[in-house]
Amino acid sequence: MKLWLKYLIGAALGLAAALILPLDSLQGAAALSFITDIIVRIGRYTLLPLLFFSGIMAVVRMREDGLIARASIWTFGTIALSSLLLTALGFISIVIVRLPRIPITTERAAELSTLNLKEFCRMIFPNSAFESLTQGSFLLPAFFFAVIIGIGCCMEHSNIKPVLSLADALSELFYNVTVIFTELFSAGIVFVMCSWAIQFRDVLKSGVFTPLIIMLAIDFVILVGVIYPLIVVSVCRNGKPLKVLRASIAPFLVAFLSGDTNLALPVETRLGKEMLGIRQRVNGFAFPLFSIFARGGTALVSIISFVVIWRSYSTLNIEFFDMLAISMTAFLLSFVMGNLPVGGTFVTLTILCSIFGRGMETGYLLLKPAAVIIGSFSALFDAATVMFGSYIVANNTRTIERHRA
Repeated sequence: MKLWLKYLIGAALGLAAALILPLDSLQGAAALSFITDIIVRIGRYTLLPLLFFSGIMAVVRMREDGLIARASIWTFGTIALSSLLLTALGFISIVIVRLPRIPITTERAAELSTLNLKEFCRMIFPNSAFESLTQGSFLLPAFFFAVIIGIGCCMEHSNIKPVLSLADALSELFYNVTVIFTELFSAGIVFVMCSWAIQFRDVLKSGVFTPLIIMLAIDFVILVGVIYPLIVVSVCRNGKPLKVLRASIAPFLVAFLSGDTNLALPVETRLGKEMLGIRQRVNGFAFPLFSIFARGGTALVSIISFVVIWRSYSTLNIEFFDMLAISMTAFLLSFVMGNLPVGGTFVTLTILCSIFGRGMETGYLLLKPAAVIIGSFSALFDAATVMFGSYIVANNTRTIERHRA
């Protein structure tokens, strides 16, 4: 049975369980939360070693083929343009459609995570390179370490060949282990879906956030049904957007139900290789970079959410240049959310409120009840960018193996 079909069946069973089983009690909710947390940990279990050893081999193989410069240009160019595109989509959506106001809350602000650029840089370069392999949430330090080792392995020394053979074997080993864990997760997604459905049901009860959810859903359909397929057809030789969409079903489910960009990466990596035919040299390079930096979904959702907050507090329209400044700030913040695979959107929203709030610095509290759903949509948009973006890079670097899925 195909992996995406297993995930769909698991999600359907989880939805049925949320509707049928009595999980509203404290004991039931606590048990479900614990099981879901364990399953998410299982989903991430092999991510770091897979990323590390695959990153080493990706650099070595691209160096052998002379693809490093071309792959880097296509990868970072696509990341930047996709983030700008999603920012523009959020800007246009909220300018055209005026969503209903959200009732003002009297809840007090609690201490929230904020952006610390100095700490962000320190995390990329810890005191020891081996410390980068212990940061489970922030993937960039481990990936950077892998790139450095890959460059070192490109030197013409016979003593390095055993190291290269070991890295290649470990890359293949952890890929096979990842295949096993992604298969196991098809059963675990039942609990993830059940937990998400209960939270989603609670958000929908009041009906306050329904228009916002509908807008985000429509934007996603436009993105993956129109915009990204047109781009693939335009810039890719023999581009097949429907094939990318089919390969993206399982990553979309994982990203949306968990709101976790890291959790979706093993599934994206596997299906990128097996269904899209993306070879290891780009698979181990483009997928991690897109997952870390291509967070345009965070920018899109943050822009829409901030304008909803503004219009809930004030009857005044936002000036065009203020709106442009809000959008550009969200765009720039999206590139430094790699250390927050979960919750990056809400942190971005708090920063926007503190900078542009003008008396409503705690306005983000209006959307706190829907924080999980907002994060789900952000991860969903980002998963689409990872799949379509990596396919574009692979196609234009001619690192796709043409075979049937």
